[in-house]
Amino acid sequence: MNVVIVESPAKAKTINKYLGSDYEVIASFGHVRDLPPKDGSVDPDADFAMVWEADGRGAKRITEIAKAVKGADKLILATDPDREGEAISWHLLEALRDKRVLKDMPVERVTFNAITKQAVQDAMAAPRAIDDALVEAYLARRALDYLVGFRLSPVLWRKLPGARSAGRVQSVALRLVCEREAEIERFRKREYWSLVATLATPRNESFEARLVGADGKKIQRLDVGTEDEARAFEKALNEAHFAVSEVEAKPARRHPYAPFTTSTLQQEASRKLGFAPNRTMQVAQRLYEGADIGGETVGLITYMRTDGVDVAPEAIAGIRDLIGKDFGARYLPGAPRKYTSKQKNAQEAHEAIRPTDVRRHPRDVAKFLEPEQARLYELIWKRTVASQMESAELERTTVDILATVGGLGSSLGRKLELRATGQVVKFDGFLTLYTEDRDDESEDEDAKRLPAMTVGEKLAKQAIAASQHFTEPPPRYSEASLVKRMEELGIGRPSTYAATLQTLQDREYVRIDKKRLVPEDKGRLVTAFLENFFARYVEYGFTAALEEKLDLVSNSELDWKALLRDFWRDFAAAIDETKELRVSDVLSALNDSLGPHIFPDRADGSNPRICPTCGTGALSLKLGKFGAFIGCSNYPECRYTRQLSAPADGTGDGPAGASADGTRRLGEDPQTGLEVTVRDGRFGPYVQLGEGDKPKRSSLPKGMTPAGLDLERALALLELPKEVAKHPESGEPILVGIGRYGPYVQHGRTYANLEKDDDVLAIGANRAIDLVVAKESGAKARFGRGGAAPAGRSLGEHPTLGGPVTVMAGRYGPYVKHGSVNATLPKGKNPDDLTMDEAVPLLAARAEVSGKGKKPARAKATAEKPAKAKAAAKPKAKTAKAKAAKATPKD
Repeated sequence: MNVVIVESPAKAKTINKYLGSDYEVIASFGHVRDLPPKDGSVDPDADFAMVWEADGRGAKRITEIAKAVKGADKLILATDPDREGEAISWHLLEALRDKRVLKDMPVERVTFNAITKQAVQDAMAAPRAIDDALVEAYLARRALDYLVGFRLSPVLWRKLPGARSAGRVQSVALRLVCEREAEIERFRKREYWSLVATLATPRNESFEARLVGADGKKIQRLDVGTEDEARAFEKALNEAHFAVSEVEAKPARRHPYAPFTTSTLQQEASRKLGFAPNRTMQVAQRLYEGADIGGETVGLITYMRTDGVDVAPEAIAGIRDLIGKDFGARYLPGAPRKYTSKQKNAQEAHEAIRPTDVRRHPRDVAKFLEPEQARLYELIWKRTVASQMESAELERTTVDILATVGGLGSSLGRKLELRATGQVVKFDGFLTLYTEDRDDESEDEDAKRLPAMTVGEKLAKQAIAASQHFTEPPPRYSEASLVKRMEELGIGRPSTYAATLQTLQDREYVRIDKKRLVPEDKGRLVTAFLENFFARYVEYGFTAALEEKLDLVSNSELDWKALLRDFWRDFAAAIDETKELRVSDVLSALNDSLGPHIFPDRADGSNPRICPTCGTGALSLKLGKFGAFIGCSNYPECRYTRQLSAPADGTGDGPAGASADGTRRLGEDPQTGLEVTVRDGRFGPYVQLGEGDKPKRSSLPKGMTPAGLDLERALALLELPKEVAKHPESGEPILVGIGRYGPYVQHGRTYANLEKDDDVLAIGANRAIDLVVAKESGAKARFGRGGAAPAGRSLGEHPTLGGPVTVMAGRYGPYVKHGSVNATLPKGKNPDDLTMDEAVPLLAARAEVSGKGKKPARAKATAEKPAKAKAAAKPKAKTAKAKAAKATPKD
């Protein structure tokens, strides 16, 4: 019996069918070991010795695999064909050797790019050893990410309250988003005018031409800057005679796009299908692992984490055969197309993402797939087939037109030049099947078709239009365009893009607004801090150069320990420099860096840093227990505070009628006669009743904006907390209110958070009772309105670490569990809706935080933690955990 190890149970089931009874295929469920999320797991003082540990799930899986391997004839490691897959095989091999179950058993490593019978059988016929260079590149990357996360994040916690963490790639991606926002804020719009003539040929065929010159001078897009200039040209054109002065037609060819890589798939799925990158990868994973197509389980696409654009020769032959049969010989090039990656740090030579069998037409397999799977498969199929089709043949035509004003002998005569451009598709080629979408591009004017014209032909004027325009700021990044920019800069890897974007959102560094990434104040603070005190480590060039060095490691051209020593020398020095850094130094640097954002110029030209309340104090950035805010220098005499972002003044996006300090009057309370206002505070917007030392206030719940708030809703908020029901058993009141962690219902000392669909102002008695009773009973009742997400809902196996990931119902609210790591769900997140892609970054963030401040006794530095040391450390860890639990109440 031969034992084959793959990563997921779905693959195990499919591959077992292909290999037959002589093979037992077992799933590792991803990684079985990892670096413990605490300080000391990577020891620079011991030449970067790494301590690997299997948690309860991992240890159990290793034991089960070891039991299966005993007595086997051969062990075959068949994990994914990338660096992470190579690392999983290495971890398994090391763990099995530690258990001494292999002895003289032969061990083979095989990889296949598609889960099809032929691909699996071919892989089994061509085994190899584990690639040490790929493993070392994994070890170097893992050590780098660990050292940055566990050494830089504590600096943030100490010097910048409210910041959650920093990451090697995450921080650079965040910088891109923040820099784009700063560009938008610095942008000053500029007025310009365009002049367009609608003309007609003698055959009464209409077209448009744009003014491009006057009296021998060229006119660029922004040259006509005032209405007076535009009206003068408009008058002249209305009096002019038009004739064709030149016609130029040039043939052109548009070539098809390369088949998908991970990055381009994420971009196109975002544009065409509206999928977030993490959703794209989730759906693609299922297509790769296989689906039941007419009684046969088969993988539908090749491996979806790749930088490669090459396609196997046999696949190209199949594609060309399909093109010839379905589209005709005219659409088939004379020779197969060969693509090469333009990315200089592309990974190992993997195939592009393509259908495993192009003969499986999307319309034929759609009935076997879920809708999202069918749509993504169709996108991949079309892109793949189009990549081998004939180029489109175009004709680009430019027509220059002379507009003569007045007689040729007149002193008032003028010559104005206009230009019309157009494009004709002579042969559609690959465009008959596929066109690629674009981010942030307006309609291509060249796509307009022009009527036939000859030089000297007279043209009739139909209309002259003078239009006012204003320049626009650069657009915010969409998830697709940010992935594209990261790829262009060489930042990160295909498998990291989706996780990086999700982490930025989970840590509330950015938010998605109208499909665009908007940096939160917390994210801008982190970026400004890193740019001021760790500038090198958020430089695009430095991060890309590090990726290139990791590639050299994977190619056996650079020693991985030398890479780490070189990085650590400068990074440790930068960390040490912050030990003497005072909070006042941080504030001073951030006040300067974020000045244009925090204190934008006012329309009336007054000093934006003058306190609007006392009129004499200076506003500046302050750091509090819960993060940064703006406060007055005259504190405590003046207690003015607001959030980091500048308040609305009635001329921007904020609510009209707001004063300089963000206060807007809503009206008077009919019962007390006191004024009701909505204000901008350090912890967010809130409503206030009257003035005085302790006026009644209420925060605005998530999703409610100051601009949309009226007096009626403000008064309803000010009534909170209020009774909404009686407890069915105790008869005591159940209250609804808004607290530090959002809307809640309360019975005695029991608090239950409202779900995202609950309206704090409209929650009924039954719903309130249901939430409280569910919380008191350990949340074994319903989650949310739809009913039923009981405690222990499984999300499946962790995609990289392995082991079950489960949504649990805890005493203090729902959380997600993986091994010994428990991560609380974000405010407003319905446990019913939680996906694996959302759970993984929550668990990773929690694992980082749980290691903060722990200083375990350092054992002898080895690549593996000795069994005795692990056993000895257990009681201490348990005691420390118990102390921490006793001292710190849970959220």
